[in-house]
Amino acid sequence: MTNSIEKRIEIKAPRTRVWRALTDHREFGTWFGARIDGPFTVGEASTGDITMCEAVKWQSTIKAMEEPGYFAYTWHPYAIDPKQDYSKEPETLVEFWLEEEAGVTRVTVRETGFDKLPAQRIADALAANTKGWAFQLENIKKYVEN
Repeated sequence: MTNSIEKRIEIKAPRTRVWRALTDHREFGTWFGARIDGPFTVGEASTGDITMCEAVKWQSTIKAMEEPGYFAYTWHPYAIDPKQDYSKEPETLVEFWLEEEAGVTRVTVRETGFDKLPAQRIADALAANTKGWAFQLENIKKYVEN
């Protein structure tokens, strides 16, 4: 079983525009389908609600914001059961890299750390987030290009 997911997409926009869509909490929430309570700040928790899923909370810890090319946070992947307490579980690391060439920005997202999750959650979290990152990269592309 794999420990990571990696996806890429090209967006017809400057890296600075994609960076803003990725790191401004309001813009991130718009394309991701979340309401984020406040700005992303390195070393601090980010909270809110995932609006596309009823009663699912957004919670992450911002690990890095190196403008304009690297953004990272940790979170509890596929934490969709509101009755389940995920707080004692390890988190995965989500990293974004932005590279621009000729006005096109390549976004790479990598999520790692699935092997540290409870054994009964690994396969579901990997499957859900593999589909989820493909979906979310299309969302940010549509959001930025329109």
